[in-house]
Amino acid sequence: MFTVYDFVKESNRIENIDREPSQAELDEHDRFVMLDTVTLDDLVQFVSVYQPGAVLRDRPGLDVRVGNHLPPRGGADIKTALEKLLTDMRDPYTTHIKYETLHPFTDGNGRSGRALWAWQMTQVQGGTPLGFLHQFYYQSLSGARIAL
Repeated sequence: MFTVYDFVKESNRIENIDREPSQAELDEHDRFVMLDTVTLDDLVQFVSVYQPGAVLRDRPGLDVRVGNHLPPRGGADIKTALEKLLTDMRDPYTTHIKYETLHPFTDGNGRSGRALWAWQMTQVQGGTPLGFLHQFYYQSLSGARIAL
């Protein structure tokens, strides 16, 4: 079984954060994946621990660019879209893609998106037996096969 420490370290490393996970990160990840349901406030709390100063892009002007991807412009629609996503979560793969495409926070979206994926994996199969990249790779293949 992949441990919380392993997951947080891998999630940080994806963001080029090459250090030991802090106790606050480990504790917050534990709190988050043990929730019965995930709310907007839960995600805001998670991001505040992992990326202090990052905020929900719920005001005009809070626009971001992620490489070549231009997420929707900041504004009230971001909050509405995120709340809809949280009430209409399907499989972890699809939810993760939608979350990362929305990019609802000014920063910390990758790690919060992976935590949301881990929460869904915990709900569906009791945890993440493999690392995020390993498991997500197989989910990507499965998702692509369904789309064909």
